[in-house]
Amino acid sequence: MERTAKLTVVARAVHEAIRAYQAAAGEEEAPPWEASGWMQESTLEAVEFALDNPTPGAQHAAWCESKRRDGWRYGPAKDESQKTHPSLVPFENLSESERRKDALLIAVVQAVAPVLELRRA
Repeated sequence: MERTAKLTVVARAVHEAIRAYQAAAGEEEAPPWEASGWMQESTLEAVEFALDNPTPGAQHAAWCESKRRDGWRYGPAKDESQKTHPSLVPFENLSESERRKDALLIAVVQAVAPVLELRRA
């Protein structure tokens, strides 16, 4: 299996694990992988970053940077048309639930990537 395919498998596992976490926590769920549109590219970037930077705080900082680069800014509610998001704050200011999602992302990457023999680029 080539690297791109391996990254996609891990990204899909991350996406679905976060959806499961959202459901268990009673939060609004992200759409399924097949319908997640731009989230797929964002998750692929997050997986690639996590291979080199396995800490939730670093993961969140990279996500914020990526969002800001794409024109997003802080807002009290997530609004895709206005490109606002309440999680565009320092990691320490996130809710416990949001910090756990970053930790879950790292945990899934660390669990699945070795099975696929996916390593840093």
